[in-house]
Amino acid sequence: MIEALQEIDTIILNFNADGRLFLNLTIAFIMFGIALELKLDDFKKLLKSPKPAFVGVLSQFLLMPLLTFIIAAALGDIITPTIGMGMILVASCPGGNVSNFISSLAKGNVALSVSLTAFSSLGGLILTPFNFAFWGNLYLKLGVNSGASSLLQNLQVDAVDVLQTIVMILGIPLVLGIFVSSKFPSFTSAIVNWIKKLSIVIFIALIGIIFASNFELFLKYIQYIFLIVLVHNALALAMGYLTGKAFGLGHQDRKTIAIETGIQNSGLALALLFNPAVFPQDMAIGGMAFIAAWWGVWHIISGLTIASFWGGFSIKKSA
Repeated sequence: MIEALQEIDTIILNFNADGRLFLNLTIAFIMFGIALELKLDDFKKLLKSPKPAFVGVLSQFLLMPLLTFIIAAALGDIITPTIGMGMILVASCPGGNVSNFISSLAKGNVALSVSLTAFSSLGGLILTPFNFAFWGNLYLKLGVNSGASSLLQNLQVDAVDVLQTIVMILGIPLVLGIFVSSKFPSFTSAIVNWIKKLSIVIFIALIGIIFASNFELFLKYIQYIFLIVLVHNALALAMGYLTGKAFGLGHQDRKTIAIETGIQNSGLALALLFNPAVFPQDMAIGGMAFIAAWWGVWHIISGLTIASFWGGFSIKKSA
């Protein structure tokens, strides 16, 4: 397994300039769709019921990157620098666009889910580049991979470059979406459900295109990436739930925080990876891209699975 993962570090994926443009437009479209459902009341709910919201933000933006850093560092030479950095990049991203839907299926607190999505969408503009730069550079400075000296220099993370990209593909669509929603409510109501469905379909198609363009590599290495993402995602979901429990939240809120922590915007991670301003495109980022791409598939599978389990059981008394 170790040798196979080391091979991934040398891979430069097949993804051209047209693909990068399509990726950026897709993420921007998804964020526009999310913003159409955001209202000022969603942010007010964070103030009216601060404890669950605080715990959710704590779990998603502090504990999730910290947990990921600990996992990557503990694995040492078992994984490679780009695998570890890919895990940290995904963990630094805001919640995924399907978290509200999955929270609803799981009979979670949908209002809390929407509120956390509102915060993570805007807060991620600052917290994503900060977390990625802080934890990523700390991971690299540890030198946990003894044979990584040539990659350590190339993988230094510039938070400003990350921020510029996020503002372009997250910030502008969010502002535009909130503007359209507030100024044209009837039009928004007519299109929002279609945009949500279309954005999920386009995102799945995008992941499919990336895998199809690198199909032989996917078949060769998926068995190793699968296990890493499965464990990482499972620990994220468990940590989110247990964090809610540690703060005395009810079962419904715990489910929501678990989902918000375990469903990450891996599409944004891919957009950053394939942005030449952030990562030079002659750099071997195969491990990071494989982690981000497969996370985009797996978190939907795991989210729907846990939602089916939770949605089918009722707990009359919260612990």
